[in-house]
Amino acid sequence: MREDYLITIHGTMEQNGESDSIKLMTRGSFVRKGGNFFITYKETEATGYQGCVTTVKVEGSHKVSMLRFGPAPSQLIIEKGRRHVCHYETGTGSLSLGVAADVIDSKLSDRGGRVRFSYLLDVETNSVSRNIVDITVKPAN
Repeated sequence: MREDYLITIHGTMEQNGESDSIKLMTRGSFVRKGGNFFITYKETEATGYQGCVTTVKVEGSHKVSMLRFGPAPSQLIIEKGRRHVCHYETGTGSLSLGVAADVIDSKLSDRGGRVRFSYLLDVETNSVSRNIVDITVKPAN
């Protein structure tokens, strides 16, 4: 994987009236295949998923897939108008989560840009959290 892009990820989780944020800056790859964009980066000890590689696939402003490969594999599909049940691996075991998008806004081009999306997570239709992800991609040099 060529790591020729600077990727900044700002994530916020809202739960029970409180919010918690995390910001990650890393190098990774960014490519366009067909009409979709792929943002790929290596997870670190700071994220709790060291040894994993995450790919964010952006399909316009209607669908984002977050795919994590390695020791803790996961797949979240965030799509407007649909609730997906997805597999999510944690450090203590795996979960099946309901995922429903409420916002997907992509301003990506061949040189980078920004994608922002938020989604609701549920376990057996019981609300768990609202998550907001804001990713900026720009050439590293």
